[in-house]
Amino acid sequence: MKRLGLLVALLTAAVPAYAGHPAECLVAQHQVEHSFALPRAAKAITAKKLDILVLGTGSSVLPGANGAKNAYPARFRAALAEALPGVAINVATDVKSRRTSADMVKALPPRLTSVRPALVIWQTGTVDAMLAVDPDRFNDALEEGIGLAQSAGADVVLVDAQYSPRTESLIALSTYTEGMRWVALQHGVPLFNRFAIMRLWADLGTFDFTSAPHKFAVAERVHDCIGRLLADLVVEAVKPARSD
Repeated sequence: MKRLGLLVALLTAAVPAYAGHPAECLVAQHQVEHSFALPRAAKAITAKKLDILVLGTGSSVLPGANGAKNAYPARFRAALAEALPGVAINVATDVKSRRTSADMVKALPPRLTSVRPALVIWQTGTVDAMLAVDPDRFNDALEEGIGLAQSAGADVVLVDAQYSPRTESLIALSTYTEGMRWVALQHGVPLFNRFAIMRLWADLGTFDFTSAPHKFAVAERVHDCIGRLLADLVVEAVKPARSD
């Protein structure tokens, strides 16, 4: 009961979800689903120390001297720290280009041992789609990775592929985003639907994903919003269940 009381107190003090977000981020707030809890992360928050591992590919980074600071893992950490005052938020990254889900599963055990995260943010799907990896093999890799993380004491949030008009016309991303949704539902883990969020921004003209002159500036703003909305998902998912 004391641990539950501490978690309630921490989340009562938390900044309300979506508070202070730029308007361009808020456009997609309804796309952030709060379907499943993150009990291991919640337990870490009661101890006021949340260690997170971000596992991803090239779309989890930005180029340039300030790329790491402006990419979504750093923006995610900053948003969580603001939303959870008094909790030490540590985010380690394992981000490399051109890795399939199976490649990341192979790299996961040593990172789980070294970081000992309570939460793993796993961004994947684009490379598998580009290489036309068999969808069943893709799903199997997701299930294996989720099992490894949970056995090591970590919750998992899946993050699907980023959207771009050019990429969508070239590769069958939808097959893999739907596969991720199915695996997430089967294993009771949250899915951050980055693809749908970014497609909504494109459809509404919130961000222009086709203009080359402002490409990097737009990417930084998109990563900022992704980090903020992902933090909102986590904050909602660690809240204790309410009984009516």
